Amino acid sequence: MIVSLSITIVFAILSAVLIRGRRVSLPTALVLWLSGFTLASTGMADPVNNILATVTRIVSGH
Repeated sequence: MIVSLSITIVFAILSAVLIRGRRVSLPTALVLWLSGFTLASTGMADPVNNILATVTRIVSGH
């Protein structure tokens, strides 16, 4: 859990730095940050995966 949490924090910090430097937009950084939960397999991984899958289905029209 400690390693998983640190990966999530790294992704959150990376997202903040990219937004602050105006390298990416807020939605792009949000996807990056949510990917941190998915990659880290924290307790939030399943809900985040479900949200990302739902958004993908909505965008793709399926």
